Amino acid sequence: MIFFFVLLLLVLMAQIAEFFIPALPWLYNAHVYIVPVIVFYGAMALPFPLMLALAMYAGVLLDAVTVQVIGGKVEISTGSSILIYGVLAGVMHGLRPLFARGRWEVHCILSGVFTSLIILAQYLMITFRRGSFIFTREIWWQIGGPGLVAMAMAPILFWFLQWIGRITVYSYQPERGRLE
Repeated sequence: MIFFFVLLLLVLMAQIAEFFIPALPWLYNAHVYIVPVIVFYGAMALPFPLMLALAMYAGVLLDAVTVQVIGGKVEISTGSSILIYGVLAGVMHGLRPLFARGRWEVHCILSGVFTSLIILAQYLMITFRRGSFIFTREIWWQIGGPGLVAMAMAPILFWFLQWIGRITVYSYQPERGRLE
């Protein structure tokens, strides 16, 4: 349980830190997103109810940052990030047996893909509400670039979070008999 609260604190700190991390000019000014990688690690390490709570917490924080009303129209609805995080974290949680066996490769790749899916979903909501679907090369880099960065960061963050889990004496193993 301590590990869950540590993850909540890390998600909050990462959400704040993302404001101060500059965009990467060599990657078409793509932003660095740390929170999705932490949430997806939590989806693998935590039991289902705690995984949903972590996804909801991260979604509320993301909604607090991204929800905006422009000209009387809401661009990204409140609660949409919670739904997106919940679905993607649920998919990642379904791959938990691989994680319990020490196989992180798929999870590292999916962390990058899912990070890009979060941004793509937000972009599609905005363009749908505005009624203008424009996809330039720069926009694709704004969507795919953070996914590439998340994919590169995932092994380092996963190792760090695994170390935190050992310090807090958190057991990652699912219930006995399910893995065999």
